[in-house]
Amino acid sequence: MAQGKLDPKSIPNDGLTTRQRRMIPITAVHTGPGKGKSTAAFGMAMRAWNQGMNIGVFQFVKSAKWKVGEEAVMRRLGGLHDDTGEGGPVEWHKMGEGWSWSRKQGTEEDHAAAAAEGWQEIKRRLENEVHDFYVLDEFTYPIKWGWIDVDDVVKTLRNRPGRQHVVMTGRDADPKLVEVADLVTEMSKIKHPMDVGRKGQKGIEW
Repeated sequence: MAQGKLDPKSIPNDGLTTRQRRMIPITAVHTGPGKGKSTAAFGMAMRAWNQGMNIGVFQFVKSAKWKVGEEAVMRRLGGLHDDTGEGGPVEWHKMGEGWSWSRKQGTEEDHAAAAAEGWQEIKRRLENEVHDFYVLDEFTYPIKWGWIDVDDVVKTLRNRPGRQHVVMTGRDADPKLVEVADLVTEMSKIKHPMDVGRKGQKGIEW
């Protein structure tokens, strides 16, 4: 990478030092119709783990039967931290099988209530600075479906204490989410093997 590639285009007149600006928490949104939104978020989480950060992952839509590859890797990294102290702790919670803290099995009928419960738990954790790095995977969907109030999300993100990074993924991100975010990436599909009838492959889709 060329030197200076990641330098900002301008230096803000905010009275902060470079070190202080590097301590500002990031709110990120990965959206768009293309592949890679969650994968990119988990890649960021792996970087955060390597820096010793406490990682909290909350999956809002994916089926409990689908064991994504990133989950296995992140759980192994969490175990490595528990055994050796390397990296940081990792928690992984899935709405589809009942949130880990409640152990309630979800059904089609109560997905909206389960999504609201998950958001309330995340709010509590943000208020208490439980994690350093949050992945809210497929979080745009329960907002789009009206299960979670986007204004409450925006207010919570704006007012969260400390240095807690939050990355949210999913298609059709609400414009208010985009506005509150510091980092927004839209994944656009140019072409995909499934366009010509090919099936998902190990190491690519899961």
